[in-house]
Amino acid sequence: MYSATSPVAVPPRPQFSQFDGGNRRARGGAAPLGGRLDLSGRQGAQLRAVIASVHRVCPEFRPVQLLRRSGRSVLLAGTVGPRAVVAKCLLDASPAWVERFEHEGAAYRAFTRHRPPVRAPRLVAADPESGILVTERMPGRPAALQRHPFETPDGNDLRTVLGALCRLNMWRPPAGAFARPLDYPARLGHYHELGLLTDRDMGDLQKLLHGATHPGGRPGVSWQFCHGDALLSNVLLSPNGPVLVDWEHAGWFLPGYDLATLWSVLGDAPLARRQISQLAQAGGPAARDAFLVNLMLVLTREIRTYETAVRRTMRGPSPATPGTVPCPNGSGAMAVGEEQRLLLRRLHDDCGLARSAVRAAVGTG
Repeated sequence: MYSATSPVAVPPRPQFSQFDGGNRRARGGAAPLGGRLDLSGRQGAQLRAVIASVHRVCPEFRPVQLLRRSGRSVLLAGTVGPRAVVAKCLLDASPAWVERFEHEGAAYRAFTRHRPPVRAPRLVAADPESGILVTERMPGRPAALQRHPFETPDGNDLRTVLGALCRLNMWRPPAGAFARPLDYPARLGHYHELGLLTDRDMGDLQKLLHGATHPGGRPGVSWQFCHGDALLSNVLLSPNGPVLVDWEHAGWFLPGYDLATLWSVLGDAPLARRQISQLAQAGGPAARDAFLVNLMLVLTREIRTYETAVRRTMRGPSPATPGTVPCPNGSGAMAVGEEQRLLLRRLHDDCGLARSAVRAAVGTG
């Protein structure tokens, strides 16, 4: 345990950010979580157990509001003395989620020694063994409520988000302070085994990966510090500047990973996508190759995530709000139905564009 003192246009379906206070009501759906904590019944018993676990780590924590509950975690808003905080309790004890949770705690702990050039929640207390993480609750509104916004965000908001990511990507913390969360050859191999990448995809991406990391006679690329999940829903916009939350994937990546993630969710913002592509290629051919590898991996992950969610929904009812399925990365719920099909179609089209760019780069590299 440790603590610190120094988080195809169709009508949008509102979804609840873990930091928006739970004050928005879904159209035609259930009322959002929030307000007085209901500690009655079976779900109340679970909440009482979660609060007791948080108290063992942070005795001064006073719960105020349930922000999110899923099969994997519970997120509570509360206070520690005069400070507004968010307490996250991990419920899923599977190795992959425990590792991700520990990685997030390690990132916040590292931030107490090496402050990033963007605003981030400060660590209050944590106990990785019991799956408890308490951070300060930052003010602001999410840049988007959905993982993939159905409406193009405001241009000023996009510029603000992109500026924050660029500052973060230029940061050079001590190499040993953060890990490399993504094993590129292993991830490529995994997607290939699943049939998500063809033999030609695999060969082309391996060439680009080798060219970016072993460039031969041309300048190579240095590993870049990235947020690792640069979604608009993970950025809070406030008068004091943007705040990046949910750092469970933070670490060193090939250049352009955050840009590739942001590009993947901006399907209705072609001008922003063009700007992102130009930024990614500004570092030369090796940086371009790294960005394309990142883009193919991100888009393939998104396709797999959403197709898996649809299959699960077809097999039976979801424990979440009717009409939604839990997002596998824990960042809220995903709409199903026509919106889901349109999104999957767009992701497949985007993957086709990225595949063409990869083949062009291999042919000219």
